[in-house]
Amino acid sequence: MNAQLQNASVQQSPIEKSRTVYHILFIIGLVHLLNDTIQAVVPAMFPILAKSLGFNFTQLGMIAFAVNMTASLMQPVVGVFSDKHPMPKLLPIGLSFSLVGMLGLALAPSYGVILLSVMLLGIGSATFHPEASKVAHMASGNRKGFGQSVFQVGGNAGQSLAPLITALVLVPLGQKGAIWFTFVAFLAVLILIYISKWYGKQLLVEQTLKKHDSKKAVPVGKAIKIAFLLLVFLVFVRQFYHAAITNYFAFHLIDKFGLGIDEAQFYIFLFLAAGAVGTFLGGPIADKIGMKNVLFYSMALAAPLCIMLPYAGKVFSMVLLTAIGFILLCSFSVSVVYAHQLLPGKVGMVSGMIIGLSFGLGAIGSIALGWLGDQIGISTTLLYASFLPLIGVLTAWLPNEKKIKELHQENK
Repeated sequence: MNAQLQNASVQQSPIEKSRTVYHILFIIGLVHLLNDTIQAVVPAMFPILAKSLGFNFTQLGMIAFAVNMTASLMQPVVGVFSDKHPMPKLLPIGLSFSLVGMLGLALAPSYGVILLSVMLLGIGSATFHPEASKVAHMASGNRKGFGQSVFQVGGNAGQSLAPLITALVLVPLGQKGAIWFTFVAFLAVLILIYISKWYGKQLLVEQTLKKHDSKKAVPVGKAIKIAFLLLVFLVFVRQFYHAAITNYFAFHLIDKFGLGIDEAQFYIFLFLAAGAVGTFLGGPIADKIGMKNVLFYSMALAAPLCIMLPYAGKVFSMVLLTAIGFILLCSFSVSVVYAHQLLPGKVGMVSGMIIGLSFGLGAIGSIALGWLGDQIGISTTLLYASFLPLIGVLTAWLPNEKKIKELHQENK
């Protein structure tokens, strides 16, 4: 009887390789949007904090460092642990940390309390991303590229709301306007309670499937390890430049063209919104030309545009930011799927490294850029940062999908 039930579970499994569970996929993408909208409040507050509390660029860089490094250091750890011990309940618990952090950020009376609050936001992000990425991986079925694009575009769309948050909420309401985003966090917690129940059921079915699957884990060879480390470095470079634009380019626009905070934030919105579109289309483009090609061209084609940006006028800056955002972020979801191919079966750890650690390393760039901006001026700093995408030429040394399969076969 038990054998019959197990066989039935295998036959009726909602995580069959051929099936995509669209409603779960789009719901987890929506929650990713809500989570990253909450995270986006932090850089959105930078112009407000600089004006109202007199923070310099170094202090703002430390705030960005605190939230991103907390998230990045914890994400790989959470990912590795959850690969061995999946924790569906961690999804709503993690967003509860974000809720408390957002409340603290809105009411923080001092720099120290702001740092503590954004660290709570970082903890919430660290506990959300690895498990949520596994939910997206499960729900994707055999459409892994599409599934990862849906999941990641939710996050990028949330990040793109930061400039609108500044213009529509924080400029008129100030720091305390952030309290409205505690309701966003509460909504995300409620949705994740439902997702965690679905996730828990799928884990039971997956355990049954594993009992019927005689495949052994593929050992990881030296070439694969080198490729993975190179990928992490390239994602770090991309995020370093991304941090330069999202955290500091508004100050460049204000200084150079005399724009207001809300006007300057519109430029950042164009960059992030175009990046969200690029994130979604990156997967389908990779299906046609290959993941390695998307990773290479997203940096190679963006590099000359990035170098032109510091010299552009008001109107041309809009055009360049839109183009750079789209091209550069085409590789966002692709880099995650590519990493999953390099290290199959380690979804949590891979997501923690690519989405978490490399982003946190980019946060180190925020401090470096902030300090340099205080020393030589933010416009000059951004001029130097514009050469970062040229490092993307190193993508040529990554193996393509066919070579990855060959490397895994050699290690069996």
